[in-house]
Amino acid sequence: MPLPLEFLLLIHQLKVGNNLKKVFFKTFGCRTNVVDSQIMMSKLKDFDITLNEKDADIVVINSCTVTNSADSTARSYINSVKKLPKEPRVIFTGCGVWTKGEGLFNENKIDALFGASEKQNINTLLKNETRFFEAGDLNHIDDTIIDEMIGKSRAFIKIQEGCDFACSYCIIPAVRGKSRSYDEVKILEQISLLASNGFGEFILTGTNLGSYGKGVEGKDGLALLLQKISQIRGVRRI
Repeated sequence: MPLPLEFLLLIHQLKVGNNLKKVFFKTFGCRTNVVDSQIMMSKLKDFDITLNEKDADIVVINSCTVTNSADSTARSYINSVKKLPKEPRVIFTGCGVWTKGEGLFNENKIDALFGASEKQNINTLLKNETRFFEAGDLNHIDDTIIDEMIGKSRAFIKIQEGCDFACSYCIIPAVRGKSRSYDEVKILEQISLLASNGFGEFILTGTNLGSYGKGVEGKDGLALLLQKISQIRGVRRI
């Protein structure tokens, strides 16, 4: 069984120390954002993670922008964070970077901004106490392997990013980029590690899962990937 959230945070505190600045993560939107937040948490080496935004010195908002409602919800949350007693720094990331980020930054609603392609550098970015705008690019493929899914009983595995379709009603290609697939070896390595750490149920996620493997020479399709995952020891459900 996965370790309880409180125990995982205690382990993290013992590793990094108890006198560090506390970071709270607020995640909006889909499962791909859930994975991105987990990656960011795994990269924090010089900060502590808190479950209570009132204790936070820094609040990282992983935003969604798929609807007007999602944008409004993020803006409302930013306004509420600004009223917290500790007046934490507000760091904005996620899909909203490409639609609302510049406006929020110019209005001084947020203290800093970075795109999803920069999430692996979060530890360094948060050390920068000045305002910064690091949107990054829409071509990035993450190669981080994490050993836990903090606060989750099921493991979310991102296997694909972006979308090649240009539906008139959908903004996703403009904020997630073109379709690109994660390396199969990395996917299987990630699942094997989490399975060995007690996770038995795995949820594959991506912007458009049906595009997995498309256009990549020598890459098997989704059906064969599922078959390989099912053969990993400890995997009970996909």
